[in-house]
Amino acid sequence: MTATTGNTSKLWELIKDTRYGMLTHRHADGQLHSHPLTTQNKDVDENATLYFFVPKDGEIARHVATDPTVNVSYANTDDDSYVSVSGHAALLEDAAKKEALFNKMAKAWFPDGPTDPNLGLLAVSVLRAEYWDVDDSKMVQLFKMAKAAVTGKTPDLGEHKKVAVS
Repeated sequence: MTATTGNTSKLWELIKDTRYGMLTHRHADGQLHSHPLTTQNKDVDENATLYFFVPKDGEIARHVATDPTVNVSYANTDDDSYVSVSGHAALLEDAAKKEALFNKMAKAWFPDGPTDPNLGLLAVSVLRAEYWDVDDSKMVQLFKMAKAAVTGKTPDLGEHKKVAVS
């Protein structure tokens, strides 16, 4: 495993084709709660930020207002890629960004479009991330795991890196 700083291109490569991320936030009692959300931006943001649409009057908006520390996890089991992002969340009032990111899927939740008064733009600034990316076929992975079970050596199942964003 390697640690890198500022290298977000691989993260975005893995995230962009994963439809949903699980956003985890903390309640006042310390319990963690997760929600599936669709990442709205599909390319690298100059500020290493993930964008999501959430209801302004909803649970996520209420809780990140008092505790902005969140995690977003992505799992693309078809491609055997996994990403875990730690960051800070904030609701933004940016009409131009809402307009640019709004799409037909979002209209199902926010029928009045990008000017829907309950449409909140949640920005998660990525501080750290970790990813696992496996290139081997399932059959090769099974072989490597079986070999590791016999030899007692940990199998090499692909790329695993930690990324610190600065």
